[in-house]
Amino acid sequence: MLFRSQQLLYDAMKLLKSQLSAPIPDGVTVTIKARKVHVKGPLGELKRDLSHCHADIRVQDGKVIVESWFTATKQKSALKSALSAVVNLMNGVQTKFRKIMRLAYSHFPINVTVENGGKCCEIRNFLGEKIVRKIDMLGDCKVSKTDTKDEIQVDGTDVELVGRSCALINQSCAVKKKDIRKFLDGIYVSAYGQGEEMKSKM
Repeated sequence: MLFRSQQLLYDAMKLLKSQLSAPIPDGVTVTIKARKVHVKGPLGELKRDLSHCHADIRVQDGKVIVESWFTATKQKSALKSALSAVVNLMNGVQTKFRKIMRLAYSHFPINVTVENGGKCCEIRNFLGEKIVRKIDMLGDCKVSKTDTKDEIQVDGTDVELVGRSCALINQSCAVKKKDIRKFLDGIYVSAYGQGEEMKSKM
């Protein structure tokens, strides 16, 4: 009987139509066909396949519209995720995403060298090890050193590829067979954002 009442409550919470929209900025072109999004802007082109989303995605009157019929609460939350993915593409082709990473060490100073015009970086002397860790950046991401000591930054138009490139750098310096509460050496994301608008994670 309890299950039946829960089912009735679930059915009552279904919405007839859920719709979200976001305006397309000037200088940006958005093309959507079969839920495959193609965005073109001043900094280049980006593509994203959203065919796994159970929603209608279209461009209408200068806006990107994501809508779905007869959605339950959980399905409605997926609409915002799909729209946010498109908004991030539109923002990325206008202003590059940036993540700043700090080199943390207690005894052995970590040495990072930027190679191949920022397309890859090499990490040396992590915990005094002789091995050279080489990390290639994904997509159009580029790594560079900042004016601050023991700090690097990763820039790119695709927010996902910037995050994944930083994750590769972070995971390459994972401490093995030691208590990670004590051995805090590594390279960690300290701030992130777009352009000059940076949010601190410290």
